[in-house]
Amino acid sequence: MTIGKLAKKVGVGVETIRYYHRQNLLEIPSTTSGFRLYSEEHARRLQFIKRAQTAGFTLQEISRLLQLDATRDHAKAQELAIARLHALDEQIESLQSARSALQKLAHDCEHNRGQPCPIIAAFVPGE
Repeated sequence: MTIGKLAKKVGVGVETIRYYHRQNLLEIPSTTSGFRLYSEEHARRLQFIKRAQTAGFTLQEISRLLQLDATRDHAKAQELAIARLHALDEQIESLQSARSALQKLAHDCEHNRGQPCPIIAAFVPGE
């Protein structure tokens, strides 16, 4: 299939596929009659990348997972997954903290009418 058909089948943009080529996440197929023709294996690899991104893995981590798949090193893959879980937990904690702070600012804004806006004041440097 052509790059356009592959992109449509997997639900990514053509430029995304080209980017994955440059990042060595996806092999560039050989040229046939002047066109690069992609296989079902390319589609499976792209679907793997998309699913891993949905799970929170970075492209660098996905590259490592793909290498581990070739060696069948389940222990290293599990280590990578556990490290990603810890990073996601930290992000969630940070987002919850930001949410709480913003929720308090919104509450303060609602109850301090006629005074300087606490939301804007919170983001002004030096205040």
